Amino acid sequence: MTGTSPVWHPFTQHGVAPAAVNISRANGAWLETSDGRRIYDAISSWWVITHGHCHPAIIDAMRAQASKLDQVIFAGFTHEPAEKLAAALIDLINSHPRTHDQNELSHVFFSDSGSTAVEVALKMALGFWRNIGQPRTTLIAMEHGYHGDTIGTMSAGARGPFNAAYEPLLFDVKRIPFPRVGHEHATLDALRAACADKNAAALIVEPLVLGAGGMLMYDVATLGAMKHICEETGTLFIVDEVMTGWGRTGTLLASEHAGIVPDILCLAKGLTGGSIPLAVTLATKPIFDAHYSTDRMKTFFHSSSYTANPIACAAALANVGIWQSEPVLGRISDLSALQASHLESFRTDARFENVRQLGTIAALDLKVTDPGYMADTGPKIAAHALVNGVLLRPLGNTIYVMPPYCTTAADLAHVYGIIRSIPA
Repeated sequence: MTGTSPVWHPFTQHGVAPAAVNISRANGAWLETSDGRRIYDAISSWWVITHGHCHPAIIDAMRAQASKLDQVIFAGFTHEPAEKLAAALIDLINSHPRTHDQNELSHVFFSDSGSTAVEVALKMALGFWRNIGQPRTTLIAMEHGYHGDTIGTMSAGARGPFNAAYEPLLFDVKRIPFPRVGHEHATLDALRAACADKNAAALIVEPLVLGAGGMLMYDVATLGAMKHICEETGTLFIVDEVMTGWGRTGTLLASEHAGIVPDILCLAKGLTGGSIPLAVTLATKPIFDAHYSTDRMKTFFHSSSYTANPIACAAALANVGIWQSEPVLGRISDLSALQASHLESFRTDARFENVRQLGTIAALDLKVTDPGYMADTGPKIAAHALVNGVLLRPLGNTIYVMPPYCTTAADLAHVYGIIRSIPA
């Protein structure tokens, strides 16, 4: 927009950022500007778009619901879209394989975004222990993690430029090191030590891929081992699948790779196919039961005005229908193979390093003298891509491609051609 716009944009330094690009339409994997330019959405508009922009089934479901019930208070009331969606999510998620018998996820709490889904999870964990008379108070998180921008989620996330100004508001958590290749034992040893005093309420992790931390990837065995340590010590295991859920890593959930079911699961972004904000936090029966009582002090005290908005629930239910009726996993498999084929040539390109992939997520690091998030490298790469009709938003010197599942071979070839042409 123009320099006279009153809009304050997220994660944007308006003193140096170029004018915001006015998008008027979107379809499939492509955005269209108000002056008719087409831009390929290589990052799924901040990781939310799965099947493509304006998927007809989702748009139709939203339109139909809007004509019947747009919004209603969710405390003391309910509605069909929320009830159907909760049941569908439980069936869908619990139908996927796990390595051994575990508690199933049985209850669904609605909220509005990834940040709130995680905030809810942290509060559920602390409430669980207090309500059963064993008030564990320590939260454990992984180094370099990112879980959102609310106070609880910033506290659980890595400290750095994102939250330095808000440090007085944040609470301490115990941190375990990121499981670098060859050093996974250090992570597991640190987790055992953090759980040893039996005061750990929960461990929260991003499974297999740390998104905003730089698309850092770790192995399936470590994810499974962390869950096992939590089981041994009675520590709740929270999985933040806000980014990794809905197929990004090649399966519906990243935690499926390790065959595990968390005690608490956070979903957002792709929950509605990316069409409208909605989030859920799923919990096992013991966690719900700890809050179920004739004692009103054991109530789970969390809400937002738009909890389980009917239109958003209708969109999410349509998304679940797409997963059930269309070959989504086949599209994901094809896209993953395309990503792998394009990445191969970068493995021998001296300008890049740490080429990596999991499912539809691909990332590589441009070799620069200053790789930091606050350096000019990221904005310069983004500007170069945008001029050439591609939306990229690097994390410092880390370039990642996380496209919608409707992406074609030609689309992806265009993206990697632009990455290859980044000026030295």
